[in-house]
Amino acid sequence: MKLLIRWGALSAAFWVATALIPGIDVKGGFTTYLWVALLFGLLNATLGSLLKLLTLPAVILTLGLFLVVVNAAILMLVARWSDKLDVNNFWSAFFAAFIISIITRLISGVTKKALPL
Repeated sequence: MKLLIRWGALSAAFWVATALIPGIDVKGGFTTYLWVALLFGLLNATLGSLLKLLTLPAVILTLGLFLVVVNAAILMLVARWSDKLDVNNFWSAFFAAFIISIITRLISGVTKKALPL
């Protein structure tokens, strides 16, 4: 159940990011957002974990803000591997990753308090 909620939260965060950031575009509807969120989540869980471990000194020095750069890199990788997501440049990916991080953190915090699973 938690996994489905996280997946939905990530899909909603992608929708908000594409609505706010002009350099990010998802071609399709609801199922496309689910697909992009699934691909982002899988890459973030596998390759993102390795990147976060390798960049641990930078993460510590920036008090965790470098994680947004890692998420932006994963987002650009998803855009390269999927024809459904377009990312124009690094700064678009950076701001989208920042918005996605905030939205998923807010939704998971609300659902954690509402659903004691």
